[in-house]
Amino acid sequence: MAQVPALPLLQAAAGGAPLLLRQLFDAPTGTFTYLLADVATGEGVLIDPVFEQHGRDLSLIRELGIRLVASLDTHAHADHVTGSWLMQQATGSAIGLAAAAGADNVSRPLAHGDRVVFGRRHLQVRSTPGHTEGCVTYVLDDQSMAFTGDALLVRGCGRCDFQQGDAHTLWRSITEQIFSLPASCLLYPGHDSTGRTVTSVAEEKAFNARLGGAATERDFVGHMQAMRMPHPHRIAEALPGNQRSGKPLESPAPRGWAPLQRSYAGLPEIDPDWVVAHLGAVTIVDVRSAEEFDGPDGRIAGSLLIPLPELEGRTSEIPIDRPVVGVCHSGSRSALATLQLLRAGHGQVANLRGGLSRWADGGYPLETEVS
Repeated sequence: MAQVPALPLLQAAAGGAPLLLRQLFDAPTGTFTYLLADVATGEGVLIDPVFEQHGRDLSLIRELGIRLVASLDTHAHADHVTGSWLMQQATGSAIGLAAAAGADNVSRPLAHGDRVVFGRRHLQVRSTPGHTEGCVTYVLDDQSMAFTGDALLVRGCGRCDFQQGDAHTLWRSITEQIFSLPASCLLYPGHDSTGRTVTSVAEEKAFNARLGGAATERDFVGHMQAMRMPHPHRIAEALPGNQRSGKPLESPAPRGWAPLQRSYAGLPEIDPDWVVAHLGAVTIVDVRSAEEFDGPDGRIAGSLLIPLPELEGRTSEIPIDRPVVGVCHSGSRSALATLQLLRAGHGQVANLRGGLSRWADGGYPLETEVS
């Protein structure tokens, strides 16, 4: 894993290896995606990725230097298409899903009791059907946290009226497989549209309106059978897509003007090696000061100098017939320049990843006044 200063970690309660956890959110579907990594080895797993958020997730994985072992789904979703196939294509990660789901392109069919190992940590697979026949819950090795998908939500649970759902089965799954975890175990749901991000076994046992407190199986089944909910509006697209593990029916669209990557902040970036190979086809806009441009750090040959404070008033000087690459010392000022140019209508713009510092570290040529 890349050495990221002051990287926030979660330490396992039982003294296990330090763990990194990121909870990501897709607002249109209310879906949570989880990235976990063993800090010591840099190996990680992604849980319930969303197809449309692939670029975001991949950028975070790359920025943190994580080697993705597997992209896991808690079940075959009915409200969004998984991003697991896209992630496999980008990183070589395994695709993990319950064997009971019967989906194509799954390289890691999972069953109750299986372990998904990443570095010195692992997730235990617990079969928790009832919402769908192929639902699983992923439990961290020290049982300090679990990822319940739609089987158990914050103060609720998944519906039971399609995809071989069954309320009696879901009751047993929750009470026997999830509520048997320690009371302090944190539970991370697959969805929430109201901003609730995490709960615990103790909380849900006490306060879940459907099966907490003194509720019995009869109470729970009666509640679930009385519910009348419309089918998810993307079900016709999501279910077939998830039976392919998110693999598109059509070939991916042709790549754009360059192999751009988006940072976790959403900024289009390009690596120095591509720029070196295509210097004659792009405009390099250096947004440092004139003193830096002519200073000992050097500059890329043929660069156009427009200091950042002057950029807004000088965009007309930038050719519009070819792509633009923004450059500064570290990539910070040129990141702002890239955003300004995009807003000004330049469609083909990218920031040089790592700036001239990374360019120099790669051994690529720089010219100076004395050279």
